[in-house]
Amino acid sequence: VAKDLGLPLSALRDRGVRIIERGRTQYFALHGKTGHLVTSERIDREQLCESVQQCVLRCELIVEGEM
Repeated sequence: VAKDLGLPLSALRDRGVRIIERGRTQYFALHGKTGHLVTSERIDREQLCESVQQCVLRCELIVEGEM
């Protein structure tokens, strides 16, 4: 994420970057040491997308401050 945004890794912490998802379960997190987007929960496709062939999980990345 840091690389994609063109920010140094320390800027992710300084700017209060956070991930917003719909629903109660947070499936994704930002790894503090690498800046990678990682899974934070087990993702059960059958439970989330029972009869849908294409399963999509959406999340938003919020970066405070000017870019």
